[in-house]
Amino acid sequence: MGFSDMFMVVPNAAASVAIWFVVLAVVLYFARQPAHQSIRSFVRILHNALRLAASSIMSAEQMLQARNREVLLAAGREAAERMIEREFERVEAMVHKDLAEYPALQRQVSEEITRIAEDYEKSTNVPPDPPGWSKAVEAVAGIPVKGDPMVGQILQDIHTSLVKAQAKAIEEYRKSSLMRHAVLKRIMPYWQNVQQVLTSVDKNITSVVERSKAIGRYMDEYEEILKKSDKAVRVLSASALSQFFVSALVLCVAIGGAMINFTLIARPMAEMVGGQSLIMGYRTSEIAALVIILVEVSMGLFLMESLRITRLFPVIGALNDKLRVRMIWITFSILLILASVEAGLAFMREILLQDELATSALLRGEGMPAHDTANFVWITTAAQMGMGFILPFALVFVAIPLETFVHSLRAVLGMSGVGVLRGLAMALRFLGNVFRYTGGLLVNLYDLFIFAPLWIEGALKGGSRERHDRDGEAEGPEPMTIREVSA
Repeated sequence: MGFSDMFMVVPNAAASVAIWFVVLAVVLYFARQPAHQSIRSFVRILHNALRLAASSIMSAEQMLQARNREVLLAAGREAAERMIEREFERVEAMVHKDLAEYPALQRQVSEEITRIAEDYEKSTNVPPDPPGWSKAVEAVAGIPVKGDPMVGQILQDIHTSLVKAQAKAIEEYRKSSLMRHAVLKRIMPYWQNVQQVLTSVDKNITSVVERSKAIGRYMDEYEEILKKSDKAVRVLSASALSQFFVSALVLCVAIGGAMINFTLIARPMAEMVGGQSLIMGYRTSEIAALVIILVEVSMGLFLMESLRITRLFPVIGALNDKLRVRMIWITFSILLILASVEAGLAFMREILLQDELATSALLRGEGMPAHDTANFVWITTAAQMGMGFILPFALVFVAIPLETFVHSLRAVLGMSGVGVLRGLAMALRFLGNVFRYTGGLLVNLYDLFIFAPLWIEGALKGGSRERHDRDGEAEGPEPMTIREVSA
C-alpha cells in the first residue's frame, strides 16, 4: 500500500483531492485566528530583531564616525602644527641670515650719508675774501706819486704782489675743490652698493611679510581645526583621500623599482649562496636578494627619521643631536656599501649572461661573435651597474609616501567602516520592512486558501445584519437615553 493510497478517501483521485481540500480549508478556517496571530507574531519578532540590529549598527557607526572625526582632527592639528613650525623656522632663519646685520648697516649708511653731506657742503663754499691789509695796500697804491719815481715803483710792486697772491690763493682753492669732488666721485660706487644692499633688505622684508601671510593662513586653518568645525572635517577628509591615493600610486612605483632591483641581484646571488638550496620552499638566492632590498628600505627609513623628515619612529626623533648625526652617517654608510654591493652584483649578472650566451653558441656549433658585440657590451654593463647603485638611494625616499600612506590609511579605513556600517544598517532596516509586509502577504494568502468558508461566513453575517435592520425599522426608533437628551 503506497503513500498516495493512504489519502484516497474514494476511488476517484480528483474527488479525494477535493474532499481533502475541503477538510483542510475547514480546519484552517477554524484555526484562522491563532494562525494569523502566529504569523503576525513571528513577523513582528523578525522585524523588531532586525530593527534592533540596525539600531545597534547605527550606534556603532556613530561611534566610529566620532572616532574618525577625532583622528582626522588630531592628524590635521599635527600637520598644521608642523607646517606652522616649519614656517616659523624659515622666517627665523631668514631674519638671522638677512636681517641680523641690519642695525649695523643702517648705522654705517647713516654715517656715510652724513660724511657725504659734509663733504658736499665743504665743496660748495665760496672763495674767502682777501685779507684786510690788502685794502690798505690798494689805498697806498692809489696815492699820487708826485714826481718821485722810486715811491711809485714800490707801490706798484706791492700792488702786483698782492694780485699775484690773490690769484694763487684762488688757484689753490680750485685745486682743493677739484680734489674734494674727486673724493666724492670715488664715494659714489660705495653709495650705489649701499643702495643695492638696502634694496635686497627691502626684498627680504617683503618675503618675510609674505611668509607672515602664509603663517596667517595656516593659523586660520589651525583655528578651524581647534574649533572642530564641520568645514575643517570635510577639508581634512578630502585631503586624506587625495593623500591616500597619491601615496598609494607612489608606493606602487616604488614597488616596481624594488622588483627591478630584485631582478638585477637575484641571479648573481644564486652563484653566491647556491641556486638549488631552499628555505621553506623558496630559493635561498631570492630570499637573500629580498632581504638586501628590505634592509636598504629599512636604512632609508632610519635615515629619513634621523634627518627628521618623517616621524614614523618617535624614538629616533627624540635622540639628541650628537647621536642623531652619528646615526645619519651610519645609515648612509650602510646604504653606500649596499649600493656598491648591488653594483658589483649587476656587473656579475652581465658577466654570467655573456658566459651563458657564449656557452649556448658553442653548444649549437656556432662561432663566437665576440668581436661584433664587444664594443657595445660596456653600455649594458654600465647601465646595470648604474641602476644597481642608484636604486638603493631611490628607495630611501619611499619613507615619505609610506608615512603619508600610513597616516591617511587610518582616516580612509574609518570612512570606509562608516560607509559599510551605514549600508549594513540600511540593508537590515529594508529587510525588516520586507518581513513586516511579508507577514501581511502571508495572512492574505492564508485567507485566500480558505476563501470558501470566509465567503459563506460573510454571506451569513450579511443576511443576519439585513434581518436585524428590518426588525429595527419595524419596532421603531430606540428610546433616547438621559445623556442623549441632555446633549
